[in-house]
Amino acid sequence: MSHCYGLINNDRRNPLFLFWKTFILTVIPSLAFFISEASGQVLPVTLGNFKSAKKITNGISIQTSSGNLKAVVYSSSVIKINVTRNAVFDDFSYAVVATPDESVRFSVQDGVQHISIITDSLQLIIQKKPVRITLLNKSGKTVNEDDAAFGTSWVGNEITSYKKLFPSEKFIGLGEKTGELNRRGNAYVNWNTDAFGYSDRTDPLYCTIPFYIGIHDSLVYGIFLDNSSRTHFNFGASQNRFSSFAAEDGDMNYFLIYNSTVAKIIESYTWLTGRMPMPPLWSLGFHQCRYSYYPEVKLLSIAQTFRDKKIPCDVLWFDIHYMQDYKVFTWNQDRFPDPKGMLGKLESLGFKTVSIIDPGIKAEPGYFAYDEGLKNDQFLKYSDGSVYLGAVWPGWCAFSDYTRAESRKWWGTLFRQNISDGLDGFWCDMNEIATWGQSIPSNVILNFDGHPATYRMGKNIYGFQMARATYEGTKELLNGKRPFVLTRAGYAGLQRYTAIWTGDNLAEENHMLLGVRLVNSLGLSGVPFAGVDVGGFAGETSSDLMARWIAVGSFSPFFRAHKVINGKDAEPWSFGEKTEEICRNYIQLRYNLLPYIYSAYYEATQTGIPLQRSLAINYFNDEKIYKGNAVNEYLFGQSFLIVPYVTTQAAVPVYLPTGDWYELYTDKKYQGENEFYHNAPVEKLPVFVKAGSIIPMQSAIQTTAVKPADTLTIHFYNGPEKNMFIYYEDSGNGYEYTTGGYYSREIFFDPLAREIVLDKPQGSYSSHFKNLRLIFHGFDEKTLLLKINDSPLTLKHEEISFISSLQKFDPLGAISQLSNSRLPIAEMKNSTAKIVISYASY
Repeated sequence: MSHCYGLINNDRRNPLFLFWKTFILTVIPSLAFFISEASGQVLPVTLGNFKSAKKITNGISIQTSSGNLKAVVYSSSVIKINVTRNAVFDDFSYAVVATPDESVRFSVQDGVQHISIITDSLQLIIQKKPVRITLLNKSGKTVNEDDAAFGTSWVGNEITSYKKLFPSEKFIGLGEKTGELNRRGNAYVNWNTDAFGYSDRTDPLYCTIPFYIGIHDSLVYGIFLDNSSRTHFNFGASQNRFSSFAAEDGDMNYFLIYNSTVAKIIESYTWLTGRMPMPPLWSLGFHQCRYSYYPEVKLLSIAQTFRDKKIPCDVLWFDIHYMQDYKVFTWNQDRFPDPKGMLGKLESLGFKTVSIIDPGIKAEPGYFAYDEGLKNDQFLKYSDGSVYLGAVWPGWCAFSDYTRAESRKWWGTLFRQNISDGLDGFWCDMNEIATWGQSIPSNVILNFDGHPATYRMGKNIYGFQMARATYEGTKELLNGKRPFVLTRAGYAGLQRYTAIWTGDNLAEENHMLLGVRLVNSLGLSGVPFAGVDVGGFAGETSSDLMARWIAVGSFSPFFRAHKVINGKDAEPWSFGEKTEEICRNYIQLRYNLLPYIYSAYYEATQTGIPLQRSLAINYFNDEKIYKGNAVNEYLFGQSFLIVPYVTTQAAVPVYLPTGDWYELYTDKKYQGENEFYHNAPVEKLPVFVKAGSIIPMQSAIQTTAVKPADTLTIHFYNGPEKNMFIYYEDSGNGYEYTTGGYYSREIFFDPLAREIVLDKPQGSYSSHFKNLRLIFHGFDEKTLLLKINDSPLTLKHEEISFISSLQKFDPLGAISQLSNSRLPIAEMKNSTAKIVISYASY
């Protein structure tokens, strides 16, 4: 053809010109179309035009010229959209636990050109010709709408919803995804993958959460695509026309969520998919792990060293070398000849223990787990009914079908001996599923609780259901104690059963920051209990990086240091005295902050708002949070602003959002909406405290197995805006809290009324703390007159402290001393009434 083009181009008056032009522009495209059709390729098919509609419970079902659409009102701010080419909609979901609220008020209006569903929060407009969807807020502003040409379309089995891309639109969330906070201009795939040593642009990773939040023109919405097949999200990558989300198999099932803030969107999403239960208190302390600690004497030595060096730690972990020939639910008798005795010794030192558990069960006749699973038909099978075997650590393995109720129950019973020995928690690893070769055939079948599906639909759900089976089984065996489960793989809704960590990272500066962003994104996606391998799993960690990473980790939800096999030792004391001291200080600060942290976890159980909060949760309209190092910054609870940064720079860029802020270590006050460089020596992670904050702290402890002193210290930071903090306490490891066995107290700071109010406590649990110590930051002692319940307050100076820029509070060293003083008149145990602390300036 190049020769023909030469003839044409050499002389456009040549008679061959018109012939070739006609052939190229008409014959070849027609021939290509014919070949495409003959080879089985298909062109996109849209949902088509409206044909008919009928009302259904909480919504409407519509037949179109190419398929069927259903819109169901779940709440005033949540509507589910189903699109299928089948006669019956597939509503089965492992993620969604909410049901449509039949008491919600809404109206359906059927017009000539469109059908409208109207709640008190939103309007859903379904255009008829062609069928397209638009989401409006109550005042009629467009929040989200289908691309006018494409709407929802099929290409073969793949189904895609195309959405209009607004000029200023940003996209955040999508779970465990690398990259920047704003995902605009990028595309992502959900296909749970064993991604050892991933980079800051690797996609996909281990976990699938197909939920994102869109932001434009001060409007906020959420979209959750509830389809467990391989899914694709495009936020304007390689084109500037639309955003889209697609599923390679199954129906288009997605939820549209509208509300006024990112926090409210997360609250609605976690109402749909469930919220975490209260974790065991010990799981919020510091965890030390190695691949692997053995034999028994090594682990006991590690435990004793923590205690001797007075570095707080609650949990030691067993990686795969504790097993006999890598067979799950076994102990290596040479390395650990007396598991129960060893675990008892660790318990006496105040340590809880967690062991790894993989889904692969060695296909070895005589091995009890394999024999039972085979006998009772518990394993994944090929479509011809034979058991699927894949090679992992033990060799050829069978895999329990966790999507089958009977198999989940059976799996749970296998933990009986582990729990009897004294193990406290379990770590679900390799559950993507990871196998040697990384290519499980698509014709492996999963039960899907009576909705059989191929591995194409089951891969992304498998790890989630393994964590569920582990949680449910161990909960039944723990005699009223709370299970702790950690998973590597998961799907939307995993927060109901498990914490998650971000897999096999690297001991590099950029990986520390990448881990921060991954945990931030998981928090935006409904998962509050998340963390990274602090220090980096693979590679060698420098002393400065370890010091900084421990400091950052102390302000993270799940706080575990973990290191690969055959590397240098990576315990806090392994990097020299300076690093050891820095690690000790920050880990101790973590333990001092446990009343604040535990209260934040209670908030997560009620609202879904995470402990580690991307700045987008509170400041989504601030353009500067999406740029530079601000994408790595985050709030730890409602009060602390953490500024992680590499250790190679002594001064780091800081961005403070709106409001007033105090530097944690000096109480120096800064105005918000402010960018500046701040000194960042390795021993002091830049941390700021929001004005108006209320922060409860306790005395120093080495393990949560030991109670702190009976005085609770509460820090108040002066500021111009009201604030409220819910202090929460319970037994720390039981379920009495679900029936009223908790202690909860709302604490208010009101600068206009010049009052601090500790409201009447709620719940039947008696607080451990008998006395209060109040520390005031940013108040002027000379111009302050305090009253409690209208009575003048006359106390010794050590009973109430005033912190100013001249009188520094050192959270890394002084808190244990400050906590020794008491405020007897505010005894929490006996005070069942409201306490009002008034202050007046003269």
